[in-house]
Amino acid sequence: MKSVTPTFLYVLLIIIIDDSVLAVGNFHQEFDITWGDGRGKVLSSGRQLTLSLDQTSGSGFQSKNEYLFGKIDMQLKLVPGNSAGTVTAYYLSSQGPTHDEIDFEFLGNVSGQPYTLHTNVFGQGKGGKEQQFHLWFDPTAHFHTYSILWNPQRIIFSVDETPIREFKNLESIGVPFPKKQPMRIYSSLWNAENWATQGGRVKTDWSKAPFTASYRNFNANACITAKGKPSCSSKHSSFTTDTASQARMKWVQKNYMIYNYCKDIQRFPKGFPRECTVTTA
Repeated sequence: MKSVTPTFLYVLLIIIIDDSVLAVGNFHQEFDITWGDGRGKVLSSGRQLTLSLDQTSGSGFQSKNEYLFGKIDMQLKLVPGNSAGTVTAYYLSSQGPTHDEIDFEFLGNVSGQPYTLHTNVFGQGKGGKEQQFHLWFDPTAHFHTYSILWNPQRIIFSVDETPIREFKNLESIGVPFPKKQPMRIYSSLWNAENWATQGGRVKTDWSKAPFTASYRNFNANACITAKGKPSCSSKHSSFTTDTASQARMKWVQKNYMIYNYCKDIQRFPKGFPRECTVTTA
């Protein structure tokens, strides 16, 4: 497989993908709408999907397949206008009390105020590794690509192929890392007015409902698992970042990061988590 690396993109070091799966998504084929009583809709012969939220219910979908390592891309256009109180979640997750999870969550805001992009990583049921960002564009005006690159060494979050966060495998110092559990892709649009916008001070304006988020151009360059076993042998694609990508990530974190758990002294008065002492997580 050929990998293209323009400025600020990741260098994809493909060790072996000869029997992995490159899924360019048709939503009919790749996903099931799992809740919402008709509020989730697949459109344009499977090329687009929408989720909606009203005062009765939100909606959500999940992938038919489970994945173990790879790169997942999805284009989203978020709820426009006054989206206060709404959360659009897009994430990878396994199930159970010791589940693994890799999160994008988009926290709505009042008109004219920026969305908050919330990221988190769970390993063996343990999360609490939040970083939050504002975006350098209006995520409601056009579709933008949100990507998760995941391998045994690291997780990289990116927006329009610009890396914004890297979470490294630090199991060597006792930090759980998602490595053994296959995960499905999930997305949902739901009401979280008790905490989502300005700490819950701004509530959902239901006169603006229904709220709608749109999805297209799903792509999974990833190992699909069957009955808990990956379909693409024991070798995996390996991801790293080049110098330009590292510089771009530092620029995003300097200018657009609004919260980093590794700097929250009030939350961790007795000392930061172990990974914070050796990495920016």
